[in-house]
Amino acid sequence: MTKKTTSLFIFILLLAGAAFYGGFYYGQSQVPAIYGVGGLGNKTLGQPDDADFSLFWDAWKTVQEKYVDRSKLNKKEMVYGAIEGMVKSLKDPYTVFFKPVESKQFLDDVSGSFSGIGAEIGIRKDILTVISPLENSPAQQAGLRAGDRILKINDDVTADMTINQAVNLIRGPKDSVVKLTISRPSNDEVKEINITRGDIKIPTIKWELKEGKIAYIQLFNFGQTAPSEFRNKILEVLRGSADRIILDLRNNPGGYLEVSQDIAGWFMEPGSVVAIEDFGNGAEDKEYRASGNGVLKNIPMVVLINEGSASASEILAGALRDNRKVKLIGAKSFGKGSVQELSNLREGTSLKVTIAKWLTPSGKSINGEGLEPDIKVEITKEDIEGEKDPQLERSVQEVLKL
Repeated sequence: MTKKTTSLFIFILLLAGAAFYGGFYYGQSQVPAIYGVGGLGNKTLGQPDDADFSLFWDAWKTVQEKYVDRSKLNKKEMVYGAIEGMVKSLKDPYTVFFKPVESKQFLDDVSGSFSGIGAEIGIRKDILTVISPLENSPAQQAGLRAGDRILKINDDVTADMTINQAVNLIRGPKDSVVKLTISRPSNDEVKEINITRGDIKIPTIKWELKEGKIAYIQLFNFGQTAPSEFRNKILEVLRGSADRIILDLRNNPGGYLEVSQDIAGWFMEPGSVVAIEDFGNGAEDKEYRASGNGVLKNIPMVVLINEGSASASEILAGALRDNRKVKLIGAKSFGKGSVQELSNLREGTSLKVTIAKWLTPSGKSINGEGLEPDIKVEITKEDIEGEKDPQLERSVQEVLKL
């Protein structure tokens, strides 16, 4: 890899404009080809000693010789299909093979031009699940909620569907409509939601004063502009009367690791461990430490999380709890704690593969586990319809005790 950018967005599916930043290193590495699909050359280059590929070639030969419509065989698509099957066998939704068109779409999305429904999705317990709708997005306005399970996209059933396949189905031009059939675990309700795709403007941060002395800060993502916007808002906070903080990371899908380090540096002793990268396979772990001046390190605070809090937001929440014993309030977080690396392959294809997992400073794995809140507070259907927020109400009560 000649260039690496660490980021931690879950499949920030600004559908369609499906950016996946889900903890991934991006680089321009070129992997030697094992094939030159046209003539199917290099059939043994790079072949591992402990894997017998004769079965694959026996199957290939049988198809070539006996398939009824041999004239319709597409060798390139057959090779792509074989790679996709290999990747699918890992049962890791974040390890993905991109065909040329998909690879270009992925890179275009990472560069940040978005039009879609404005929601993040992931795979949870083998089910396509909404992580969170973005603030004021078409998805949120249509009534999509964190935790909703997507059963169908238009008329296509999502069972066994990869995230990438779902992305391609939800993609579409601005002002067009996509129909999602969802189930809501809280009450087993199944309903159809029609969402009109539109331009997505990703909010970063906003704050307000509560009870005359509580700075209620909502951080919506850890994007590139977050450090400067956060700094500006914090300066406003410091000029006011607030003497304690509620940091709301609910429905925050994450963002760049460097940004979480930067923001952690406001709340923690400089140099404190924010996260540990576990590469497995006997490799040495890597620690990421808070950068900054710790201006807010002694200010009493609590943190709000829910099932829409993922990746970088989980890292920051876990770091604050481990380093400062800050209470987490709300619901269990999503549990996206893995790191992906993107490698460019032959003929415009690419492979995004999980290379590491994130641990909190105390060594707790986030991936697949999530963070359990110290104080669990549920939000009911009646709360939503009545525009009530018992999680925020409880956080106000708790921070006033500090």
